[in-house]
Amino acid sequence: MSRPYNFSAGPAMLPEPVLRQAQEEMLDWRGTGQCVAEMSHRGKAFLRIAQEAEADLRELLDLPEEYQVLFLQGGASSQFAMVPLNLLRKQGDAADYLCTGSWSKKAIAEGKRYGAVRVIDGSVDGRFIRVPAQDSWAPNPEAAYVHYTPNETIQGVEFPYVPETGSVPLVADMSSTLLSRPLDVSRYGLIYAGAQKNIGPAGLTLVIVREDLLKEPLPGTPTMFRYKTHADAQSMYNTPPTYAWYLAGLVFRWLKALGGLQEMARINERKAKHLYAAIDASDFYDNPVEPDCRSWMNVPFTLADPSLDERFLAEAAEAGLLTLKGHRSVGGMRASIYNAMPEAGVKALVDFMADFERRYG
Repeated sequence: MSRPYNFSAGPAMLPEPVLRQAQEEMLDWRGTGQCVAEMSHRGKAFLRIAQEAEADLRELLDLPEEYQVLFLQGGASSQFAMVPLNLLRKQGDAADYLCTGSWSKKAIAEGKRYGAVRVIDGSVDGRFIRVPAQDSWAPNPEAAYVHYTPNETIQGVEFPYVPETGSVPLVADMSSTLLSRPLDVSRYGLIYAGAQKNIGPAGLTLVIVREDLLKEPLPGTPTMFRYKTHADAQSMYNTPPTYAWYLAGLVFRWLKALGGLQEMARINERKAKHLYAAIDASDFYDNPVEPDCRSWMNVPFTLADPSLDERFLAEAAEAGLLTLKGHRSVGGMRASIYNAMPEAGVKALVDFMADFERRYG
């Protein structure tokens, strides 16, 4: 039986070769007689897994030496608090936040607990359909950092540029874009990403932070919420999410075998163009996002007749196309086409959409 195509926004589908390797190694990792989930995180076997995973990630990203990689828990949502706790020097210090959708709004709400947050609003009449043009705003030179969300998973809005922030550190929530294409990490002070889209299973959060930002956090910051705690302990201060770390390492190796992030970018661009072309060529489907700000990863779309939504979802599921329902705050449909979604899956969706339109349009 062939596996269906899972268009979930996260936890998302994982590469089939990764799942098959994990299956083969489930009861015995490399002759140890142990499942990785059973291993001591301080034992030689798991330390080897952790070191290989970090080395492969550094190679994929061409990561400069002055950046630390942290393998943490808590999801990207915990980073909404950890960023201001660690980058603001005292309560009330300033930070800039670009607001382009649901996830940046949540980061802003948390940042306001700790600092004087200035919001650069990217909405258009209350809707998020584009990002603010670079020349429409300038960072506060006194800000401790500028925070943005390169890709808004819910609205399907993506920055076509990396914000210029001068000497102010740039912070990015890359939960749905990290590893989807090449990245110049040197332009950022800090990057964080929940794993459950392009990296691995839920439960792991990656933080990539420039070493000069590993300073004393706000007074009263708990030990576990200090980046330096985890950097000094090589992400082993407490028991890390070991099995998720292992699976992420398998994903990194899969990406390397594929040809790295340059090749992944070519595949992702083709997938997105194929799906958007089908939507734009139709009067039956619509995507509201301005073309130059459309996401490669998350493609929301609506049907001309919303009364057909449930039928579309039911028939799509019967055709092996799963989890296409849009977020409750937006409605309609959403196809998340992360790294693990093969081009054949996007083609199957486009063919189904055309057939559904012929029958009900």
